[in-house]
Amino acid sequence: MIIIGITGTLGAGKGTIVDYLVEKKDFANFSVRNFLLEKIRELGMPENRDSMYNLANELRAKHGPSYIVDQLFEQAKQTAINSIIESIRTTGEIASLRQKGTFYLFAVDADPRIRYDRIQLRKSETDSVSFEIFRQNEQRESISSDPGIQNLKACIREADYLIMNNGTIDELHIQLDTVLNQINVLYV
Repeated sequence: MIIIGITGTLGAGKGTIVDYLVEKKDFANFSVRNFLLEKIRELGMPENRDSMYNLANELRAKHGPSYIVDQLFEQAKQTAINSIIESIRTTGEIASLRQKGTFYLFAVDADPRIRYDRIQLRKSETDSVSFEIFRQNEQRESISSDPGIQNLKACIREADYLIMNNGTIDELHIQLDTVLNQINVLYV
C-alpha cells in the first residue's frame, strides 16, 4: 500500500490532484479538511477557516502533532489499497507518515492570484473571503517552529515532489503521470 500525502498552498489544486488519483488510479481518499469539518459540526462551531485552524491546533496540542493524520492513516490501513491523505499542514504529520511505510509527499503550488480565483469558483463557506484575508490566512498557516502548528512552507520544502499548477487541468495531469511513473504507481 502506498500513501501519498498532499500539501500545498491554499487553492493550489490539492483537490484536483486527489480527484485524479481517486478517479483514474483507484486511490482511496482521506481528508484532513473533512475530518475537521465533521468534528466542527459535532461541536456546533461555525464552518470557516478559523474554526478549522483552531480546532486542528487544539487536537494536535491535546493528542500530539500527528494526531489527525494518524487517525486518517488508520482508516486508510483498513482499506489495504493505495491511499491519499489530503491537506498535510504540519511537519509533525510528515514525520509520522514517513515512519509508517511507503509514503510520498506531493506539494502543489500556483500563483496567488490564480489560487484566489480558484477558491472563489468553488464557493466553499471557508473560502468566502477577500484577497487580503486569503493572503492573511495563508501567511498565518505558512510559518511555525512547532511541529503541531500549520507550517505550509516547511511542508512544501519537505515534499518529495513539487507540482506547479499554473496551467490547465490537462497539464496538471501530465505532471502527475510523470511523478506516478517515477514512483511506479501501476496504471489502471
